[in-house]
Amino acid sequence: MRNDAPTLLIVDDEPANLQVLRNILSDHYRLLFARDGNRALELARSEQPNLILLDIMMPGLSGHEVCATLKQQQETRQIPVIFVTALADPVDEEKGFNLGAVDYISKPVSAPIVRARVRNHLSLVRMEELVQTRLAVVQRLGRAAEYKDNETGLHVIRMSHFSRLIALEAGLGEAWADTLLNAAPMHDVGKIGIPDAILQKPGKLDPDEWQVMQQHAEIGARIIGDDGSALLKMAGEVARNHHEKWDGSGYPAGLKGQDIPISARIVALADVFDALTSERPYKKAWSIEDATQLIREQSGKHFDPELVDAFFRCLPAILAAKETWQE
Repeated sequence: MRNDAPTLLIVDDEPANLQVLRNILSDHYRLLFARDGNRALELARSEQPNLILLDIMMPGLSGHEVCATLKQQQETRQIPVIFVTALADPVDEEKGFNLGAVDYISKPVSAPIVRARVRNHLSLVRMEELVQTRLAVVQRLGRAAEYKDNETGLHVIRMSHFSRLIALEAGLGEAWADTLLNAAPMHDVGKIGIPDAILQKPGKLDPDEWQVMQQHAEIGARIIGDDGSALLKMAGEVARNHHEKWDGSGYPAGLKGQDIPISARIVALADVFDALTSERPYKKAWSIEDATQLIREQSGKHFDPELVDAFFRCLPAILAAKETWQE
């Protein structure tokens, strides 16, 4: 067994059942054992196993009670639980899944089934850890850009939530909208590559400075790169294209209409609305009425008209999010 082998916690009040699972799993995993619910909860908290195999019918705390407690506690709620039990009624299975278990193995156990279920769920855990790590890196890169800019971290949070709400209203679905929520903070990451003298200049940029400033879109796309994940692909789209305009007058490529990725069209709208309605050292906040009037005027020019319609349909939710994340 490798030193970095995953840790499994096996919980059963019958020593014979613990021995059966030991024989099946000990060659590939580090095993912990508990014969009652209270001990299982102690080990789960202290050892943080990668997976728990849990009997249901035990004296004292039942497996169902143990599972419910695990899912209520912050430090153990992410540990996947597989019930291993002689209870075969579909009602019992449904109860277990409702409590947060990920699988159900019937006794007497089959060695191939136990090994396969454990292997599969550990793979899912590793995949989720990779997703969370990638997301954390994206968020930190977005935060790094904030240190270079006049914007605040709350601006990035607000416009990301606005983007998600517009995406949902436009019918793009929960999963896609959630990906956009996490990609949107990367829209200005390219400002890391812009000189401070230009980025933080208090007055208007001259033509040469403006040309340098415009480079942040391409710089951001290069920083993010060509990763194959949906999140980073969308983040790259947003970084490169969020200054493109529906009528083709934007930058860096002068894209027009639906040639602009819809992720970037949404972020452009959310970003401008929050920038207009937020106070900065160099400007006063616009009123909601003035900002929404400009968005109406720019429908079909700066902004996708269908997304402007979606924006106004979900404006109450956008204003609620703005209030939640106010400066």
